[in-house]
Amino acid sequence: MFLCNKTVLLLLLLLTVLSLSAQASSNNNTTFSVSFALISRRFSHDDLSLSYYSSFVSQTKQNRKVARAPSLRYRSKFKYSMALVVSLPIGTPPQTQEMVLDTGSQLSWIKCHKKAPAPPTTSFDPSRSSSFSVLPCTHPLCKPRIVDFTLPTDCDQNRLCHYSYFYADGTFAEGNLVKEKFTFSAAQSTLPLILGCAKDTSEDKGILGMNLGRLSFASQAKISKFSYCVPIRVSRVGYTPTGSFYLGENPNSAGFRYVSLLTFPQSQRSPNLDPLAYSVPMQGVRIQGKRLDIPATAFHPDASGSGQTIVDSGSEFTYLVDVAYNKIKEEIVRLAGPRMKKGYVYGGVADMCFDGNAIEVGRLIGDMVFEFERGVEILIEKERVLADVGGGVHCVGIGRSEMLGLASNIFGNFHQQNLWVEFDLASRRVGFAKAECSRSV
Repeated sequence: MFLCNKTVLLLLLLLTVLSLSAQASSNNNTTFSVSFALISRRFSHDDLSLSYYSSFVSQTKQNRKVARAPSLRYRSKFKYSMALVVSLPIGTPPQTQEMVLDTGSQLSWIKCHKKAPAPPTTSFDPSRSSSFSVLPCTHPLCKPRIVDFTLPTDCDQNRLCHYSYFYADGTFAEGNLVKEKFTFSAAQSTLPLILGCAKDTSEDKGILGMNLGRLSFASQAKISKFSYCVPIRVSRVGYTPTGSFYLGENPNSAGFRYVSLLTFPQSQRSPNLDPLAYSVPMQGVRIQGKRLDIPATAFHPDASGSGQTIVDSGSEFTYLVDVAYNKIKEEIVRLAGPRMKKGYVYGGVADMCFDGNAIEVGRLIGDMVFEFERGVEILIEKERVLADVGGGVHCVGIGRSEMLGLASNIFGNFHQQNLWVEFDLASRRVGFAKAECSRSV
């Protein structure tokens, strides 16, 4: 799921290889390690669309096992603005492609272009890759009703598998399903993975789908875990805070505290439930040490699927269902109501906004804590409760899910600042740990 507001959080991965190692173990499995430099820059409002959103509900197989196969591992540094965008080497020889790291989506896709005398440098040129191939209409995936892949596909005039990818704001991407390698070096690459090759899109960046679906990048590349550390936003000329992103083992994981992923049997599937999302057992919210009177059922899916709580790298703000949002707003009004910007709604989803000195308002609101099972808590210090949305306005980094047409809670990257967040696919859990992400390695 990728939700993009006015500020852009960007992770831009340069293809300068800093280190590369490969080691074969006694069981013939191979573990790779490769590092890249990663920088970011801030985009104007026209560079990425607002309310860019995607989420595709599909179903997992029962008793799904993690395959024992050659695994990828790399570490990168990134600098923070809003949506996580990595530049990855794709094809043979590799071409650098910018892709939004999205734990809420399954299909990965890149922007392709037709062969031309002067092709755009930001798009992928299939004609330059020896490992590129297209999926024909006869491929099993190119059928109207695939159980665990709900993306609309059909057969185009060239008898190739065609897909359409639509977003909440009306933007779209469509093209053909293809197979292509992610080629990190001559010695390290994935097998050919299924992804979209978008030739008609209003976006200049693709998606790196990282959810639990069998066709996500994480699943197809057989990645056992991945993690990232998002540094604090700093709006200061000449300074870009740097964090880290890992595929594979993270050397900092000894201090992580984990919550188990929720699983949903086939009988519990419903239109409002995404069984392939990273769904976690959230329990409550505290502000200034006061536990708000929010029923636990607000954070757990009911019979219709409403109330599911998802950890999402592709969403900037956190979004809550009405019963939770209203209780938080009630407390914010009690603490800082006179300072609120009356009648103002940011992005059509967030109305807890303020003019004036953000530090003073933050002190009035105080610390906020998100509570999860097993005693895991995520502290949002008063200095980070408000998001700068421009024009001298600051908003509590929480939006109302209903305004997005959602019935779920989404824990966004604004509240993941200065945290390690690890998605352990093999053990089906998500880990958190407080960190100084600007200095993380």
